Amino acid sequence: MTEHPVRLQLDDDLRRSRLTVFFRLLLAIPHFIWLVLWSIAVLVVGVVGWVAALILGRLPDGLHRFFAAYVRYATHLGAYLGLVANPYPSFTGEPGYPLDVTIPEPQPQPRWTIALRLPLAVPALLLAAALGSGLSGGGGGNAAQDSEAQWFPSTGVGGVAAVCAFLGWFAILAIGRMPNGLRDLGAYGVGYAAQAYAYLLLLTDRYPNSDPEALGPPWSLHEHPVRLELADDLRRSRVTVLFRLLLALPHLVWLTLWSVAAFLAALANGVVAFVRGRSATPLHRFLAAYIRYAAHVGAFLFLVANPFPGFVGAPGYPVDIAIDPPAPQRRAITFFRLFLALPAFILSAGLGAALCVVGFLGWFAALFTGRMPEGLRNLGAIAIRYTAQTHVYSAVLSDRYPYASPALRRPEQTEPPAEALAL
Repeated sequence: MTEHPVRLQLDDDLRRSRLTVFFRLLLAIPHFIWLVLWSIAVLVVGVVGWVAALILGRLPDGLHRFFAAYVRYATHLGAYLGLVANPYPSFTGEPGYPLDVTIPEPQPQPRWTIALRLPLAVPALLLAAALGSGLSGGGGGNAAQDSEAQWFPSTGVGGVAAVCAFLGWFAILAIGRMPNGLRDLGAYGVGYAAQAYAYLLLLTDRYPNSDPEALGPPWSLHEHPVRLELADDLRRSRVTVLFRLLLALPHLVWLTLWSVAAFLAALANGVVAFVRGRSATPLHRFLAAYIRYAAHVGAFLFLVANPFPGFVGAPGYPVDIAIDPPAPQRRAITFFRLFLALPAFILSAGLGAALCVVGFLGWFAALFTGRMPEGLRNLGAIAIRYTAQTHVYSAVLSDRYPYASPALRRPEQTEPPAEALAL
């Protein structure tokens, strides 16, 4: 697939001003007001743009510039509120912000996609709401308004990007920097929302691509004792997809029963790790198998993988989790493990909500095409990996903190800054 015409440009050094971060919402109030006013103007002008594009087969140049500036401005504001970038954004949507978005020049578009743009955009808008931008209704009741820009970015960030901003706020006040993983994941959420609204506003006819690797810059990814192993070919059986929830019921029952034993084993492992400075090998094997099994069940249930998984958590599933053997752990981290794991559980819940949207949208796509869209599959795999890392950390199998990067694999060229937090 060719490169998506709406891509992120990221030029951020992770440094943040504690003072402006502390008062970030207060400082953004003028932008909230301006975004609402601009959104109203886009709603009104959007009806004209939709009719003109339907007649001409493309968006007129003047309207294209107006909508492009609006999408860039909303992206800059989302990055500022989400702590993905630090400078105060301008009110004009001019290019040059540390997190910017490229908008293609006006191009001819198929008229049928223009006529059906709003219903076609609904799946992307749902995923954008889960990742990076809320949805706010803007429409009246007539058909023209229902056919064009009825939904716009809310005044702020939502979904996974909002969780990254919440956690990043505390981290920045403590160290004066945005953790690298949180910055990248927040940027991914804001960037996907930009693609969704560019598609909705007829700036491009290329559908938003949820594959993090197709969105923009290469994301950072640290070496970690819990790694994703992906060997899925995207093909899905329509029959098993149709009855996926029913087929998963035995696994959900078994996973619930195993979770009780795993909870007790994790408590025992925490005591052993605090005394010995490392987890016990039998408990480590038992808990690692449980975490792999939970990942397999999640991948099967949400269509991130196709085969019916086994019941023992054995390696070899198409979406698998590799967990390193026991290693020394710091006792101070072990003692405060549950408290330290709370931010990771919060972010895991946010990614879990996105995984539910992936499964919902993927169900329709797989029934229709017999394949899982690669972007949805990759996003689901990333969510499963982070959840597995969180479970490994909370079960005291490793003291390496979960890393929130949206990258599927490590970039070849450079490592993230050593001082960036793992979160």
